[in-house]
Amino acid sequence: MCVMPPHCGNALLLVGAIVLGGFLSEDGATITAATLTISSALDSRLAFVSAFVGLWIGDLGVYALARAVGPSLVQRPWFKKWFGGIERPASNRTGRDGRLGLAISRFFPGTRVAAYVSAGLGRMPAKVFAGITAVSALIWVVLVFAAIHLAPTQHVTAAKQRLGVMTLFGLSLFALVTLWKKWGSAVSKRVGLALARMVRWEFWPAWIFYAPLAAICAWLGVRYRGLSLPANANLNQKNGGIVGESKIQILRELMATSPESTAAGYCIADGSVEERLATIKAICERERLEFPIVLKPDVAQRGAGFKKIQSLNQAEEYLSQVDAPLVLQRYIAGPKEAGLFYYRLPQERTGHIFGITRKQFPTVTGDGLRTIRELIDADPRARLIARTYCDRLGSKTEQIPSVGKSVRLVEAGNHCQGCIFEDGWDLYSEKLREAIDRISQKLPGFFIGRYDIRYESDDSLRSGRGFTIIELNGAASEATNIYDARHSLWSAYRTLYRQWVLVYKIGAANRERGYQPATALAVFKDWLEVSRQAVQFPIAD
Repeated sequence: MCVMPPHCGNALLLVGAIVLGGFLSEDGATITAATLTISSALDSRLAFVSAFVGLWIGDLGVYALARAVGPSLVQRPWFKKWFGGIERPASNRTGRDGRLGLAISRFFPGTRVAAYVSAGLGRMPAKVFAGITAVSALIWVVLVFAAIHLAPTQHVTAAKQRLGVMTLFGLSLFALVTLWKKWGSAVSKRVGLALARMVRWEFWPAWIFYAPLAAICAWLGVRYRGLSLPANANLNQKNGGIVGESKIQILRELMATSPESTAAGYCIADGSVEERLATIKAICERERLEFPIVLKPDVAQRGAGFKKIQSLNQAEEYLSQVDAPLVLQRYIAGPKEAGLFYYRLPQERTGHIFGITRKQFPTVTGDGLRTIRELIDADPRARLIARTYCDRLGSKTEQIPSVGKSVRLVEAGNHCQGCIFEDGWDLYSEKLREAIDRISQKLPGFFIGRYDIRYESDDSLRSGRGFTIIELNGAASEATNIYDARHSLWSAYRTLYRQWVLVYKIGAANRERGYQPATALAVFKDWLEVSRQAVQFPIAD
């Protein structure tokens, strides 16, 4: 009968700790393993193998995770906005499929995870990754063990110990300096941008900014005895305008009741690219529409898929990307745009304007020397969402505008697309309120939402004329003046709270009148469907 030596259990525990410790700190686990051999607490062969296994399994785990979930994760809109510079690596960027960079990353602290994630996203062959990391891990463990054993025993003088420590420190310092020279400026830029976005709350990812709003809606749902009451706020829109409402349906109502104030829109049903292109040609001829025109998905949010189309070729390219029903709309140049948030309680005879937003379309001005990308990076605000602008402009970002030439960075009047929002309450007047109220009361069942309008001048808008409605959004729309950089985060949440109180109050009032809202589950399913379709939409202009 074989009996396990009494110290064997402890050795196994140490081996397990080293392997698991490698997942948390590869260098820490390797150094610990080497140190344990000096005190004879662990056999050197066991220590060496456990350190190697811990490193290698950790490497394989990072690679597998990046390869499995990375490609879908980096396509998420919120991920692109917050981590704008992360993209799927191109081959041959650092040797064949990045193999050289992967091999040397082991010896440059801070680059390993990035190299492994890059290999996973780039779908480097698993056998190649495993082979490279096995060799590099083996070399690294040998070096660490050798360095630790330079000064392990009583026979080594204190001077030699200090020399070994100084040598390791010098090598580490050299590696860090080399690394900083190569990637330091890029890292510094990314960190600086991340910190700047954190300070400027208007650039926070939606899932962070709107988290408190979920709590607000939960509280209001309890207070008014119905979580889905917002779906009852507008009776003429699907789900009250929360999600899934048809833009063309709303435009048709406006065209029928207030044609003089509405940018005409037409439905492009689903079908083949050739069929829909023929429909576009027929509508343009019948309605005498000239380019540019606007194409946008019939069901979408936050400006997704909005495109200013300059020719039939561009229209065909757009149709090849989007197979969902579309809206073709007459392009309104403006030159100015504003958002007017309106509401009326069902029992009231007149409505109100809750907030007004001026929309400023950012531009950069050429100096004849710098590219558009460099001009964007030099702009204090534009640089914070440079990825949004550069993705939209594509190869145009490498063009050098002539001196004084202005380049418009966004066409859609949406904050998430890069438009600048300012509080425009100075545009308010009774004549404007009366004009918006007249239009709204011609829409049976409409009580709350935001008109996006383009207009000629501030004075004409204050007089209640000279404006054209390009879109009417329902209960989920916002009083977007909250995004004015001069407003505080607390002010934004206070305004959102007041707005959603109105939404729930209107929904409750309509329930008392006999109208029942859609269930929360039905609204959630519609949201999932809209999110699924949004993946195919091209980058908005």
